[in-house]
Amino acid sequence: MFKYSREKSKLPGVDVFTPDPYTDYRGTMWTHWENSMDTPQSKISKFTRSRKNVLRGLHGDTETWKHITCVYGAFYLVVVDYREDSINYLNSVTFTLDDRNMKSVLVPPGYLNGHLCLSNECVFHYTQSYPNDYVDSQDQISVKWNDPMLKIDWPIDNPILYGRDKWVKKENI
Repeated sequence: MFKYSREKSKLPGVDVFTPDPYTDYRGTMWTHWENSMDTPQSKISKFTRSRKNVLRGLHGDTETWKHITCVYGAFYLVVVDYREDSINYLNSVTFTLDDRNMKSVLVPPGYLNGHLCLSNECVFHYTQSYPNDYVDSQDQISVKWNDPMLKIDWPIDNPILYGRDKWVKKENI
């Protein structure tokens, strides 16, 4: 079993995991996920590679848990509580994840997430778990990155956007 710390964020269910890596003359080794972490079983693992100032999100659904980390470079991660019945509805938390701090963030169903690449290039990795069928992009909720109701303090005013990140497909979670 590997060692890690688990911190709660100000939003319920959004937790930050920091591994206790093993380092020797060859480099560093750490575990991203293990059954002992008491997180939902992952069913799919995905990566995105982005260049500096690319912003992807905000996306989410009501089925999927996401366990997010940065494999290479650095990105700014935003997680928004988008559950209308929550006392934290529309509240957000932000994190800077990079390949040096090795942190990962657990995002529950009902939350949106988006990330902005801060380095020249970054690789965003997430594992997903879901109880039923996989929820693909066309079935997710998308909210525009700078929607004024969210009051997110992004470290950029004019990010590089593509496709669904330029428009809004707001549906109630």
